[in-house]
Amino acid sequence: MLGNISLLFQFPVVNLKIVVDGLMIGAIFALSAYGLALVWGVMNVKNLAQGDFVIAGGYVAWWLAKKGMPPLLGVPVAFVVMWGLGWIAYKLVIARVIERDLFTSLLATFGLAIIMAQMLNLLFGSDTQSIQLQYDTLYLFDGFVDIPIAKLLGVLMAAALAAGVVLFMKNSRMGQAIRATAQDARAARVLGIDTEKVYSFTFSLNAAICGAAGAIIVMVWVIQPFYGITHSVRSFVIVTAAGLGNLPGVIAAGLGIGIAEQYGAHIFGIGYQQAIAVLLLLLVLVFRLIQQRRMRQSLK
Repeated sequence: MLGNISLLFQFPVVNLKIVVDGLMIGAIFALSAYGLALVWGVMNVKNLAQGDFVIAGGYVAWWLAKKGMPPLLGVPVAFVVMWGLGWIAYKLVIARVIERDLFTSLLATFGLAIIMAQMLNLLFGSDTQSIQLQYDTLYLFDGFVDIPIAKLLGVLMAAALAAGVVLFMKNSRMGQAIRATAQDARAARVLGIDTEKVYSFTFSLNAAICGAAGAIIVMVWVIQPFYGITHSVRSFVIVTAAGLGNLPGVIAAGLGIGIAEQYGAHIFGIGYQQAIAVLLLLLVLVFRLIQQRRMRQSLK
């Protein structure tokens, strides 16, 4: 481990490679976290099954690629398929807990996460899967920094989808209804907004975003039925650090956790990479508690 740390100081290019890798994977993390921010902000539901929707979308793209479909087409297909799955999950589970207490919603989404993970394990097995893309690699700084074209395409697709969602939220009637409901659901109802339709649309959109993120992840990383919890933790870290309704903050936090995980994997080993997300969640929660305590003391 000490040898790995010393390399960071001896070779600045090593740091650059870690940062580049972290930025690429962090952009995809931010995409799924934005979906969680939508559900949390609009419906006040802390969705513990967030990561499982990501993994499910990855399996949709992987299965289609296995059947011969071009891998890049798996992203929009996963978006559509997971939209439908999200709508079903909303009608069966989420709609019943929107007006309930926090513990009930956490318990319901935790149960949904377990069901989804077990179904994926039953359908696809417990082995890790990925899509091997036949793309070249860009080499920078005399070959010290390599950027796989597959990862670069993944980042571009994630950025395009995020930009599309932002434009939709700003310029469409449904986007305006979603923002109004997030600010005050009762006032939105008084104004004639069908909040039930807004909730259903929001959760379906979240599932679709997660599905697209999973379809990108399976092209640049690996998936496994029980990896959902790790992606859920990452999303909670990002949203908690950024705050609800703060898209630039979500992007920055996603890039930050991507870089932090890459440094953790380089220093401690790849086996500790997922533990970094849990550690960051604890640190963010402690920081938030300290911040709230200071605000209360200043108001006294």
